[in-house]
Amino acid sequence: MNRGIAYASAAYLLWGVFPIYFKALQEIAPLEILGHRIVWSLLFCVVLLLLLRRLSWIAGLRGQPRVLWWFLASSTLVAVNWFVYIWAVNAGRVVDASLGYFINPLVNVLIGALVLHERLRTAQWLAVGIAAIGVAWLTWQAGAVPWIGLVLALSFGLYGLLRKTAALGAIEGLTLETLLLTPVAAAYLGWQVQAGHSGFVDGDTGTRLLLLAAGPVTAVPLLLFAAGARRIPFTTLGLLQYLGPSLQLLIGVWLYGEPFAARAPGYALIWIALAVFSVEGVARGWRSRTAAR
Repeated sequence: MNRGIAYASAAYLLWGVFPIYFKALQEIAPLEILGHRIVWSLLFCVVLLLLLRRLSWIAGLRGQPRVLWWFLASSTLVAVNWFVYIWAVNAGRVVDASLGYFINPLVNVLIGALVLHERLRTAQWLAVGIAAIGVAWLTWQAGAVPWIGLVLALSFGLYGLLRKTAALGAIEGLTLETLLLTPVAAAYLGWQVQAGHSGFVDGDTGTRLLLLAAGPVTAVPLLLFAAGARRIPFTTLGLLQYLGPSLQLLIGVWLYGEPFAARAPGYALIWIALAVFSVEGVARGWRSRTAAR
């Protein structure tokens, strides 16, 4: 249990400091950063699979076009999620990006109800309703729909739905997703070099090392998360997931000076919704374990 909490906490803390990493690459176009993230993640995953000798799953893909189409859809969603997040951080919208991961658990609940036809409990409906009021407040206050947070939450929620029913594990799935995306990413990066606009070629050593680090930066938190999720209850994992967006919010406000005061009431409503959602989940899990004993 303690090791599982440590693994999951480390994953969420690493995801929480992602803004610092991408902010260090602010001079590079977001699409180029995305291309490097895809290519170097694939290389890192392949090396890791070779070291672990976990390549037997590749043979199982033969004659299964449905699996490839499934992962093509998930890879598209993760690419959208990565690009919007990178763009938001480099555009000074870290606070807006954190919103997406605050409301993601509630989006997952809605997806479960609408797509998987799961029945929502009263407290879950209440949490979704309060969060909707919070999003409405943010829309009214800004005069525009908080599209960054909504796109991040929806893309990651739908991605989670596809991966929930996928046949591959965390590292194998990420390998296949980046493999499917790499032809497009490599072609774009090659075009950037030909056009003389490559941040990797024109950048200094520090920039190149940061771009090369995109592989482990992407894969390591995912592996830590997978290791933690296997060792701790889902309710505990659900509470830990708020570490990431909370840290992102603090970094956006305190480190980068992004405005927050006017948006605080909307975020407060979303936090109340998350509190209702979490307390109900913890209480239900406790009652189930008590009944089982």
